[in-house]
Amino acid sequence: MAQFQNQEYMVEDDYDINNIDDNPFMDIESHRNSVDESLDSDFEDDIELSKAKTDTSALEARNGKDIQGIPWERFNFTRDKYRETRLKEYKNYENLSRSREELVKVNLCLFPFVSMIATVECKQVEKGHSFYDFQFNTRIVKSTIVHFQLELLIVTGNGANVDLPALGALILIRVAVKSEQLVHKNTLFIWPIFIAFFLSFPFLGLRNLLWATSKHDVYLIQNYSVMHWSSLLGRSKEVLNVAKPIVPTLKYPGSLAQTLHRVQISTMAVKDNLLVAGGFKGELICKYLNQSGVAFSTKITTDENAITNAVDICYNPNGSVRIMTANNDAQVRVFDAVNFKCIGHLCFPWSVNNTSVSPDGKLLAVLGDSAECLITDAQSGKVLQNLKGHLDYSFSSAWHPDGRIFATGNQDTTCRLWDIRKLSESVSVLKGRMGAIRAIRFSSDGRFMAMAEPADFVHVFDAQCDYAKAQEIDLFGEIAGISFSPDMEALFVGVADRMYGSLLEFKRRDYNHYLDSMF
Repeated sequence: MAQFQNQEYMVEDDYDINNIDDNPFMDIESHRNSVDESLDSDFEDDIELSKAKTDTSALEARNGKDIQGIPWERFNFTRDKYRETRLKEYKNYENLSRSREELVKVNLCLFPFVSMIATVECKQVEKGHSFYDFQFNTRIVKSTIVHFQLELLIVTGNGANVDLPALGALILIRVAVKSEQLVHKNTLFIWPIFIAFFLSFPFLGLRNLLWATSKHDVYLIQNYSVMHWSSLLGRSKEVLNVAKPIVPTLKYPGSLAQTLHRVQISTMAVKDNLLVAGGFKGELICKYLNQSGVAFSTKITTDENAITNAVDICYNPNGSVRIMTANNDAQVRVFDAVNFKCIGHLCFPWSVNNTSVSPDGKLLAVLGDSAECLITDAQSGKVLQNLKGHLDYSFSSAWHPDGRIFATGNQDTTCRLWDIRKLSESVSVLKGRMGAIRAIRFSSDGRFMAMAEPADFVHVFDAQCDYAKAQEIDLFGEIAGISFSPDMEALFVGVADRMYGSLLEFKRRDYNHYLDSMF
């Protein structure tokens, strides 16, 4: 993610459900009565009243209500028409240019007429299955994703060559300015000035901002807060506020602990009563959920651009709990989860966007600003295998509980499955609908794998059927994170959108004892 260095970031709850044009739902919103205007609030005072207006139950969905509560009947277009437009006009972000042959190869699933001239890579998947049924949607809590700060930069030049920072999106306007100070011998010089407006857009890579610790308990990021949502109580509670000074409670001799201020969270993990969050300026925050205050906080690097791209709570071969961080400074750091001492540094040739440790704690998957992924020794960092096949930068990975299969997600819009017994090539390539694969999760029993695109689509694959059967969850909005509950009974999806941001809950289908929701 080195291409995003030297930028300012802001957390704001201002996400449009439409990334391709002006918000199509704005007209409806502007005509709401005074009672409905409260829907734009981050927190609701009257939870029961809010539920009645914004939440959607399984029963309501079966009776025709949109699962996100979007009133399609009040628009001058249908849901299907809007979906068609999104698919046509959505622009997937890419870092590496590709040849026409590579594009044909990776997009073969979308263009079957080229099958005579290209190698079939994308697995043919039978869609339309329902492994997880919609259970509930609440807008009482809604995930937020950090946006880039709008910046104004004025650059002068000779009109031909202008040096500009390498950014993802900008508007460059050339204006001619007359200056009396440039008048010389009755000649008026026109000096070109280039004004660059840097646009605000969601941080493209980081979508690990939601974690379920049970089928009733979910942790997510909402602005500068980590929120806990209880589906049993139907209420949310703030467990960590990072806008305020963060003072660590545990300090050991030689500890790196330090007080932090106004942290913008970029990634998060929650496991075994431990919450770990990373920040956009290299911060690391560790909190025990059953204790007040923050156990440990620090800036793990002095490099202001070393974004903490990913954090992972994992185990080494002897069972000790470890915290692993992946940063833009091309380093992976390992911390002891008891005293929070840094016990290891692993260095790589590019910014590290994601890491994941195998279930036995011996292997480490390392992904970053490279088309290649690495399998290394989890203790020494020694590279054991370079994984080739992806066409762009990678941002997500996950291990199957059996420790043999692991998955990698890439900006080339594919997820590749690898078998550690034969790493020379991937064993399957699974295609998204319109964007990069930003998050991957396996259910704890290994039966299902879920992968999320940056917006609109979550795919659930049946691993028992060799990933040949899938469920496609179709929604609208940026996806902040996905998470299976540890007992596999629930799948949660965080949607970041200004109007329809919410937390979606899906229940694992029991074909023998399926009960309709009573809510």
